[in-house]
Amino acid sequence: MRIVSKFVKGLALAVAIAAVVLGGWLYLAPPELIRVGSAYSAKIVCSNVFLAGRDPQQVLADDVQAPGHPLLRIMRVDVDDEARTVTAGLLGIFGTSVAVARDGRGCTSVPDGRAEAVEAVATVAAEPPADPGAPWPEGENVDAPNDAAIAAIAAILEDPELAGPGMRAVLVAHNGRIVGERYGEGFSPATPLLGWSMTKTVTAAIIGTLVKDGRMKIDESGLLDTWQGDGRKAISTADLMAMSSGLEFNEDYGDVTDVTRMLFLEPDMAAFAASKPLAGEVGKMWSYSSGTSLILSRIWQHAAGADAPGWPQKALFGPLGMRSAVLEADEAGTFVGSSYLYATARDWARFAQFLLQDGVWNGQRILPAGFVAWMREAAPASDGVYGRGQLWLRGPGPKDDPANAALPDDTYWLRGHDGQTIAIIPSRKLIVLRMGLTPSKLNYRPQALVAAVASRLAD
Repeated sequence: MRIVSKFVKGLALAVAIAAVVLGGWLYLAPPELIRVGSAYSAKIVCSNVFLAGRDPQQVLADDVQAPGHPLLRIMRVDVDDEARTVTAGLLGIFGTSVAVARDGRGCTSVPDGRAEAVEAVATVAAEPPADPGAPWPEGENVDAPNDAAIAAIAAILEDPELAGPGMRAVLVAHNGRIVGERYGEGFSPATPLLGWSMTKTVTAAIIGTLVKDGRMKIDESGLLDTWQGDGRKAISTADLMAMSSGLEFNEDYGDVTDVTRMLFLEPDMAAFAASKPLAGEVGKMWSYSSGTSLILSRIWQHAAGADAPGWPQKALFGPLGMRSAVLEADEAGTFVGSSYLYATARDWARFAQFLLQDGVWNGQRILPAGFVAWMREAAPASDGVYGRGQLWLRGPGPKDDPANAALPDDTYWLRGHDGQTIAIIPSRKLIVLRMGLTPSKLNYRPQALVAAVASRLAD
């Protein structure tokens, strides 16, 4: 018995020592996957708490843990309302990361922990509507006509299969008016929603405003000082817009790749993306890349100069009345133009309506004439799936999916991670927005929703 007792005690001691060693390792040198997970948790909770006013524990459970990597299920967060920070870590202890909320910037990940270095930015507030009771998009009145077509739209939006799992907002605008909308439990017309990669198309429009202002040229190359000594010097703004720069970038999610490292471990996201070497011929290789959009953000901010911090509100969001829109920045102050625009469904639809109107709003031309048409031209290297201006020419799924062929030929898309889509059909003067939390593994496709709506609103 003494031998057994000594063995048990020795085993317990060995386990305790191993636990201490493991804990020390996780605390002092956490693996990058844990750091990515904690930074993602902190950032998502921070934005949803301080921008959308949601409960932090609900956001952690619903937005971070339920749909994500198993590692995320043991992440814990701490919200400091006074400092406006969110700290997250494995069990709340290991690999901790911080996100900080600041006026005008939304929430910013601070991989080096320097929350105090993130400054607030003075923004240009959108003018209040002259008549809040005016019909959308000038105001917020969305009373739709009481007729059979509108009743049919309401029935389509209520169909759970068409709206898809995890739906948070569906909205239909026809002939410049909202004719149907529906929201998931806990969400409303006032809830800012993350567009993820739909933000890329907004970045393209911001660039368009600077082209119109004479501060940028689409065909300009030699864009960054760090590119002057090699083949990257040949990359033009148009190549970047078309995702055809030839730069190396791994866009896979779910592990530590270029995109997750950039978004959650790099204080200067644009510098990280711009440091990548060429992996193919400039203009000849199409490769979808969030890093590309960060480089574009750095370039347009340089072109805007001292006006850059307030430019999105001044040149785009303000004129369109997108009062909820917040484009978040990284620690270096570069807007995360690939991923981090929060806005209500109605404001996202305002942006889509703006594109539908060829970059004109209330009679004012905000984008150069022909710029939206140029954005919609197929990027030569993309095999017809992607436009020149950071938008998609087909819906999610395979290019040859019959669901795409069932839609009008002029349909184009804003698309984002986890089920964010806006389909724009100029020939029908139609917008169909669908946003939610719908991981790709669920295989939801919004084309059936768009087709059902389009069939009821034929003109």
